[in-house]
Amino acid sequence: MQPGDRLHHETSSPRFRARPNSSEPRESEHHMPDIDWDALRAVALEAMTHAYVPYSNFPVGVAAIVDDGRVISGCNVENASYGLTLCAECALVSSLHMTGGGRLVAFTCVDGKGSALMPCGRCRQLLYEHSAEGMLLETVSGIRTIDDVLPDAFGPRTLEAYAE
Repeated sequence: MQPGDRLHHETSSPRFRARPNSSEPRESEHHMPDIDWDALRAVALEAMTHAYVPYSNFPVGVAAIVDDGRVISGCNVENASYGLTLCAECALVSSLHMTGGGRLVAFTCVDGKGSALMPCGRCRQLLYEHSAEGMLLETVSGIRTIDDVLPDAFGPRTLEAYAE
C-alpha cells in the first residue's frame, strides 16, 4: 500500500469490524470497516523516513485511511525555533485537503523504531476535526476510537448539533 492508494472496504456496511493487533475489538468498534493495520503502519513507517528532525532526532510518521478509501500520510518537520515545528498529523491533514478532502476513518502513528505513538493533545484535536464519527486509532494501548482518546471533544459535530 502506498500513499494515494485506495483500500477496498465498504464504510457504509454496519457489520465490518476493525481487526486489532492484539485483542478483540471493543463494542464501540462494531460499525467500522475492516482495517489492515499492518499495511497502514507500513505507510506510516515509509512516511517517517522523510521526517526533518535535525534537533530532536525523533522522526514520526503517520498514515490514515479516508472515507473514500484513499491512504494518506505525513511526517514531522522541525524548526530551529522549536515552537514552529509541525507534527506529522499537520502534514497528514494538509495531505487530506490537498488530495480531495473527506473524513478520516483509521489512523496510525509511529516513531523512528516503528513503535506506536499516541498523538499529543493538540494533534488529537486536529484529528477529531477531520475524523469520521468513530474514527479508529492504533495506539500504544490498542485500537481506540477518536472519542476514547479525546472524550467530550468540541468540534464540528458539536457546532452542527447546536445549529439544529
